[in-house]
Amino acid sequence: MLDDVGDIRDYYNRDAEGEQARLEYHQLENDLTWRYLDRYLPPAGEILEIGAATGRYTLELARRGYYVTAVDLSPVELEICRKQLIEQGLQNRVQLVIADARDLSAVPASDYDAALVMGPLYHLIEESDRRMVLSGVYDRLKVGGVIVSSFISRFGILGEMLRRVPAWIEDQASVKSVIEKGMDPPDHPRGGFRGYFVRVSEITPLHEEAGFETAVVAGVEPAISADDESYNQLTGNLRKLWLDTLEAVSTEPSIIGASRHLLYVGRKVDR
Repeated sequence: MLDDVGDIRDYYNRDAEGEQARLEYHQLENDLTWRYLDRYLPPAGEILEIGAATGRYTLELARRGYYVTAVDLSPVELEICRKQLIEQGLQNRVQLVIADARDLSAVPASDYDAALVMGPLYHLIEESDRRMVLSGVYDRLKVGGVIVSSFISRFGILGEMLRRVPAWIEDQASVKSVIEKGMDPPDHPRGGFRGYFVRVSEITPLHEEAGFETAVVAGVEPAISADDESYNQLTGNLRKLWLDTLEAVSTEPSIIGASRHLLYVGRKVDR
C-alpha cells in the first residue's frame, strides 16, 4: 500500500506562497543549482519537471526556450505557476499536470530530454516509493536523457534546526529517530513538514539501480550550514567569486553531507 501523502499536499496547499518565497531566501541553493543545470541540461528540448511547485524553475526554463511538463501534487501551487506563466506570456511552453510523483500515468510522453525531480524524493519516507518515482522518470526519458534530483541531508539539517527551532533538541525521541532513521517517529503528528532525510551514501545506489549513470552528487549549500544571510548580502564580483569557490568545493566528499540540500545528476543508460 502506498504511503498516504495527502498531508504533504495539504501542507503545500496551505503555504503555497511560502514555497514561492523559499528560494528567494535560500539564494546559494538556487544559484548553485543553476550552475549544475547550466552545465548538464541540453541546450534545448523538452523537460519533465516533477515537483514544479509555484514554478521557480519552470518559468526560467521556459524563458530559456525549453518546453516543460510541470507536475505537482498541489493544485494551489500549480495555479500560482499558471498565473505567472500567463503574466509572462510563457503558457504555450508549459503543460501543467496535477499528479502524485509515484504515478505518472497522466504524463504519457516517453521521450523527454531531461527530468528535474526537485522535491518529491525528500517527501517520500518509504524507499519503495522513491524507487517508484525514479522508475517512472526512467521510462519517460530518452536514452542519454539527464536526470537532476534533490534531497535533504540527514545531518545538514542540524544547523537549520539550531537556527530556527532550537527547542527541537529537547524532543529526544524525534532527534534519535531523525539521526538513526532519517524521519520523524511513526507517532509524530502529521500536518507540518514531513519527509525523509537522506545519507549521502544512499543517493548514488538509488539512482543506479533504477538505470541511471551518475555524473555528480553535490551539496548546493556547501560550507555555510544555515548562514544564508551572509551569502545573500553579497553582490557583484564578490558574489560571483564566492559562488565560484563554493561551486568548486560542492563535490568535496568531506562536506557534501553538511549541506542542507543535495543534488544528484545522472543520465539514462539502456538497461
